[in-house]
Amino acid sequence: MKNAILLIFASILLFSCDKKQEKTVEKSEGKKFEMYEMSEMSMLMEQMYADNERLKQRIIQGDTIGEFPNHFLKIHKAVMTDKQENDAFFKEHAAAFIKSQELIYQDPENAKAHFNEGVDACVKCHEVKCGGPIVRIKKLYIK
Repeated sequence: MKNAILLIFASILLFSCDKKQEKTVEKSEGKKFEMYEMSEMSMLMEQMYADNERLKQRIIQGDTIGEFPNHFLKIHKAVMTDKQENDAFFKEHAAAFIKSQELIYQDPENAKAHFNEGVDACVKCHEVKCGGPIVRIKKLYIK
């Protein structure tokens, strides 16, 4: 009796798994998956974010600041996903960001204030251009 119940249970389990697998295959057939390719600007912003996370920790811990990362200057020429987004508004905020970043290294006694000004420039630009990463950017603020 136990063997019969076990056999029935195993059969139900096997057949139910089989049906789910078939449905999954049916749903995915005919769909074309496209990989998202980051623009030059997106990759640069990801790098700047990572650099600023490390810089934030150095400022908080009172470590030496180091040197301004020159690759930040690529913000003026990096190709965007939508090339029309590289307008006067973007250029103004990019310049404010670069200025505040440079001030961190030139005036390390006020690094926290300059750092937060740089984060402000990012947030203000992203509020108009691409709002998606605002929550993430705000995590950079030094309190």
